[in-house]
Amino acid sequence: MKVIILGGGQVGYSIARYLAFEENDITIVDQSADLLRRISDKIDIQPVVGFASHPNVLKQAGAENADLLIAVTASDEVNMVACEVAQSIFQVQTKIARVRHQSYLKPAWSDMFHPSRLAIDVVISPEIEVAKSLSRSAQVVGAFEVIPLVCNHVKVIGVRCHSQSSLINTPLRLLPGLVASADMHIVCIARGDQAFLPDQNDILQAGDEVHFIATSQDISQAMAAFGYQGSEGRQMLIVGGGSIGKTLALEIEASQPDVVVKMIEKNQERSETAARLLKNADVLCGDALDYDILNEASVHNCETVIAVTDDDKVNILSSLLAKRCGAGRSLALLNNIHHASLVTSLGVDGVINPRSITVSSILQYVRQGRIRSVHTLGDGHVEVIEAEARETSHIIGLTVDDVTIKGAIMIAAIVRDKEVLLAPSKVIISVGDSLVIVARKDAVKKVEKLFSIRPSYL
Repeated sequence: MKVIILGGGQVGYSIARYLAFEENDITIVDQSADLLRRISDKIDIQPVVGFASHPNVLKQAGAENADLLIAVTASDEVNMVACEVAQSIFQVQTKIARVRHQSYLKPAWSDMFHPSRLAIDVVISPEIEVAKSLSRSAQVVGAFEVIPLVCNHVKVIGVRCHSQSSLINTPLRLLPGLVASADMHIVCIARGDQAFLPDQNDILQAGDEVHFIATSQDISQAMAAFGYQGSEGRQMLIVGGGSIGKTLALEIEASQPDVVVKMIEKNQERSETAARLLKNADVLCGDALDYDILNEASVHNCETVIAVTDDDKVNILSSLLAKRCGAGRSLALLNNIHHASLVTSLGVDGVINPRSITVSSILQYVRQGRIRSVHTLGDGHVEVIEAEARETSHIIGLTVDDVTIKGAIMIAAIVRDKEVLLAPSKVIISVGDSLVIVARKDAVKKVEKLFSIRPSYL
């Protein structure tokens, strides 16, 4: 696949690194020759120096032969214009634009992004995507990630193993006996800088970040086995009243009306804006690193504290202070994900990586075949793929065991006529099945081939 990425920042680089690993033809356009040189030293790309929306620059980047254009420069306007140019001059098939400024994304202006008005096939808003991810995580006490799949029939839950968990030091093959009341299956373990698909002989260790799959009715029992008990958090504190903080608060108000939301924002103008926007949340203007402000926010009564300012240090320190003051758990947004393992070792319960969430949002439009959604786990080492088995797919008629590759590809679930089959083995895959597949990054191409069209249908 020929992919042009406009913008070589953190998101652009992350997408390029991910796709280059799969031997795609990647071109990155950026105004900084030094930045492109540093990227070229790390991954195999074609660098083009220039202004991303200029026709001559896009021509130099090979837009006339491009399958996909991903516009993730720092300017919303450049991203939108670049998509227009790519369509009108070069007829690029798929165009994705990152749009960050919330004024563009108001529901009242939603028609603006209709394909008949702007030549943008997909609009990605990192702030909205991160806020939605955090809102889902807040629904499950102890989870740092919640991924709904197949129309919410199943969910993949991310949870951190602590030393008090009854599952520690136990081979996975024995888990059914320990979690007899819940049908759950572990699909990924992140340990240190590595993430892998476990087998039945692997043993959970304290500090592991685990992703398991379960139906909604079994999640609470599964979380209890990991040592996390309780209902949905009834009081939440959000640190930071920027775009992510405000969007998160609005999401919580809409989806979880029983949760009492409080917010701390240091900037007075931002805090006043948030207070006007939110219907029920209490907004405090002050420093989240100040014990007095935390006490005023009743942090000791909070089930969850989520720090989403634009300063990693503030997010880390406020999360740690909140835990020290008695908060149930804390989640911190980190732009520098290299510090994640250190931060969690200090006591922060979970780390939010906005770059990873944005990349996951984009990957589903890159994947070939009948792919409905894609989510990255373990800093991109593993993918969760939701796909549909069509009559034309290579996978039809194969058994789960035929598809499984130890340590590389796992069919975690099949949803057939609303019936959920978790961790199936001998099941024959049929037309119309919805599959949840967990795959190591280097095995994703094999998964795509399974859902590609058989030659007899071409």
